[in-house]
Amino acid sequence: MTISLHPDARDRLYAECARAISEAGAERESLFLARLALLLFEQVGDEALCRRALADALHALPVPSLSAAQSPLQTGD
Repeated sequence: MTISLHPDARDRLYAECARAISEAGAERESLFLARLALLLFEQVGDEALCRRALADALHALPVPSLSAAQSPLQTGD
């Protein structure tokens, strides 16, 4: 059985997640995301399902856009 979020809830959670990632800062972003994933895996409680989610997330991972990848220092400003 697949449980999915209502689109409005998904949008709210996406925005909150983006805010939390920003608050963690670039130097702690990976640590924050790994900790978040582990806490969510604990809630799911199914190792196979969690492994499948990891594989799905990696498979569908987009390449960052040029504007997202450049900081003011990289653009020469």
